[in-house]
Amino acid sequence: MAIRKIRTEGDRILGKVCKPVTEVNRRTEELIEDMFETMYQADGVGLAAPQVGILKRLFVIDVSPEGDSPIVFLNPEIIATDGEQ
Repeated sequence: MAIRKIRTEGDRILGKVCKPVTEVNRRTEELIEDMFETMYQADGVGLAAPQVGILKRLFVIDVSPEGDSPIVFLNPEIIATDGEQ
């Protein structure tokens, strides 16, 4: 596993369209492991693949107080919205 550089606002990669994840192979699993490690190192609760320079539709979150239920989202879609923010 490795800590990856987190891209921040203004980085051009964050404005690009991501490709869907078509298969989960060893490379995808390594990316997910790296993303969790990077997220924990940064004291975060979520991290998207473009934030580490990978244009894939993938993000990880861990909102549990104990850090024991991380979740991986592959090819997420917004199917409904409600309200304003």
